[in-house]
Amino acid sequence: ACYRAGIVVHMVTGDHPGTAKAIAQQVGILPTNFNAVAADVADAMVMTASQFDKLTDEEVDLLPTLPLVIARCAPQTKVRMIDALHRRGRFAAMTGDGVNDSPSLKHADVGIAMGQAGSDVAKDASDIILTDDNFASILNAVEEGRRIFDNIQKFVLHLLSENIAQACTLLIGLAFKDADNQSVFPLSPVEILWVIMITSGMPDMGLGMEVAAPDIMNRPPQSKQGIFTWEVIIDILVYGIWTAALCLAAFSVRMWGFGDGNLARGCNQEWSEEIKDCELVFRARATTFVCLTWFALFLAWEMVNLRRSFFRMQPKSKKYFTQWMYDVWRNKFLFWSIMAGWITMFPILYIPVLNDVVFKHKPITWEWGIVAVEAVLFFIGVEAWKWAKRVFFRRRGRKYPQLTSLEEIPEQQ
Repeated sequence: ACYRAGIVVHMVTGDHPGTAKAIAQQVGILPTNFNAVAADVADAMVMTASQFDKLTDEEVDLLPTLPLVIARCAPQTKVRMIDALHRRGRFAAMTGDGVNDSPSLKHADVGIAMGQAGSDVAKDASDIILTDDNFASILNAVEEGRRIFDNIQKFVLHLLSENIAQACTLLIGLAFKDADNQSVFPLSPVEILWVIMITSGMPDMGLGMEVAAPDIMNRPPQSKQGIFTWEVIIDILVYGIWTAALCLAAFSVRMWGFGDGNLARGCNQEWSEEIKDCELVFRARATTFVCLTWFALFLAWEMVNLRRSFFRMQPKSKKYFTQWMYDVWRNKFLFWSIMAGWITMFPILYIPVLNDVVFKHKPITWEWGIVAVEAVLFFIGVEAWKWAKRVFFRRRGRKYPQLTSLEEIPEQQ
């Protein structure tokens, strides 16, 4: 499980080399056919502390891989092993229980002490105390950490994509000029606030409650650059620009495709008889608002997995056409927050005063046809982008199979 997750385990122990080798084979640190490998390979995989300490730092750095087992270790050997990992750009975690482990526990990126068998000195020097003394609990913690990291990425990606979409819609919408050469907003300020705080806010919280992806422990560790990887940054721009383009298209189609394009005067104000010529603008604005609402809600479900199709979130499922129904219901908070965002849209559209005075739009009727077409286009665009990403990463994986960063965990026995 460690190797599938990109985690390399090293045993640095004070035990006899024969004992260390046997334990390492038993727990999977060394291959089961270790006795059949070439002598030079075996010597590189298993060393004693005296052999390792004779090597200079330059010689250690020239080794193809660091030894998986080092026996008869002194405290300074363990510290030197962690330094060697750091020079290779690795993130090192150290487990230990004795007083002699405290220097390496302190020196590692994360020190993990045994809660039951560990000494008080080791516990004081560590960052984490393993209460059950079970190494498998570290894997559970790594899985939970990756889940939290993934969910933060989903939350940020959905939130910033919507912000980019709204900003682009408003900025490009400045080009829509009325008879007084004043810009007419495709979205009113209250509509923007509603989408940010209500429509997107609750689904964003739901994304933070997502369970771990099925393949989360079959992936290499996350990039050290944090949540804003190049993939996330490009996704934010692509989804944001695509959403903005469709919102502007909805406004334009209603104004000029099915209307006379009259932007009238003073249509950024609340509705009154003095601006009754603004009804076309108010209906176009409502159409744009509904489109943006639907896009935000659909995108939340698409963000459950950044690369997999909405219809294939569970790669091993045989329910090819119905799996998505189970997926949308699995996270009940996300499901009901999306339903709430969809339901609350109707009072905003159809309750008098609330719609034309507060939100500055009018009820729509046949414009739902525009919304439906735009929703399909949005869904196709997002699915096409995720398909392109899958193709790109699949080809890159075949071309550069060595592209992976590794977390290496020296283990003290």
